[in-house]
Order: sequence, then structure tokens, then C-alpha cells
Amino acid sequence: EVQLVESGGGLVQAGGSLRLSCAASGFTFDDYGIGWFRQAPGKEREGVSCISTSDGSTYYTDSVKGRFTISSDNAKNTVYLQMNSLKPEDTAVYYCAASAKYLGYSPWGYDYWGQGTQVTVSS
Repeated sequence: EVQLVESGGGLVQAGGSLRLSCAASGFTFDDYGIGWFRQAPGKEREGVSCISTSDGSTYYTDSVKGRFTISSDNAKNTVYLQMNSLKPEDTAVYYCAASAKYLGYSPWGYDYWGQGTQVTVSS
């Protein structure tokens, strides 16, 4: 059974940092695309960053470039999202997703999803 479990969310002041984790099981982790998405109340799910676990290539949406860093520890089957210089507009539920065939920002490209973790940034 494929499982993705996010953790690391919480409440932080603007300018602070959080590190999210996405622990995966049930599939061949080192040949997948893993994406981080977020969804704020009343808004569509937005792709934030993604990584290829096979070659380590990383991608970021413009709003998080220079502030967020995605990384993968294939030995632990875990992808991380280090979030620095957080802003109130980063407040959302953050999800990780996995796909054997797709790497990008469209939610429709991913086959497996975690349950999400709440990130709240206060001003």
C-alpha cells in the first residue's frame, strides 16, 4: 500500500522557518517525481516545488524561489521542504504527492497524496 505522510507543519511568525517532511512507503522511491502543493482556504491547490528522486533535479514556483528548498533522502524514503523567510501568504495546508510518470505543478499529474499538514504564518 502506497502511503505518504507529511509532518512538520505548525504556527510560526513571519520571517521564521519550518521544515516539512514527506515520508513515503509502498513504492520504489528512487524513481519518482515528488511534489509539494499547498491549498489556502477558498483557493485552488497550488504547486510549490517538486523533485525527481532519480536525478535530484528540483523546481520551484516563482513565489517561493530563494526561500524554500526541496531535498530528498532516498535512504530514508523522505522528501523535505525547508521553508525560510515565511510570509503570511504562505499560510495553507501543505501536501506532498508522488508520481511515477510526472514531475510538475499540475495536481492531476500525481497518483498518490498525503493527508496534508497545516502551516500558519502570523504577521
